[in-house]
Amino acid sequence: MKALLLHLLLSVALTACGLAAYDYLAVRPLRVVGVVDVAEVYRLKEAEFTQLLTQGNSEEDKQRALAMARTFSQRLPAALEELPRECNCLVVLRTSLAGPTPRTLDLTPALRRKVNAP
Repeated sequence: MKALLLHLLLSVALTACGLAAYDYLAVRPLRVVGVVDVAEVYRLKEAEFTQLLTQGNSEEDKQRALAMARTFSQRLPAALEELPRECNCLVVLRTSLAGPTPRTLDLTPALRRKVNAP
């Protein structure tokens, strides 16, 4: 009976150690959540586009503004796909969170850099 109890305690202890190690090494790093404010980045780029259109009267300025908008529309989805791989975290919109947590990263500046927003 003592041998059975010893084996049981040893099994429970090893299982507990394995679960603790799994939690520390695998689960906790994945609980980091990156947030992005896509609306802010979009508004900044839209303001830049509008300023370029209103200040420039030439056809060249209009074509440059349209090229900038086209480039932005291509870079934004690609940048949003790259962010989770770079931070190794779940990336969500800022509006989808009720509030910040200690494991929340603001990735909006990284997104602005990727799409060249001011």
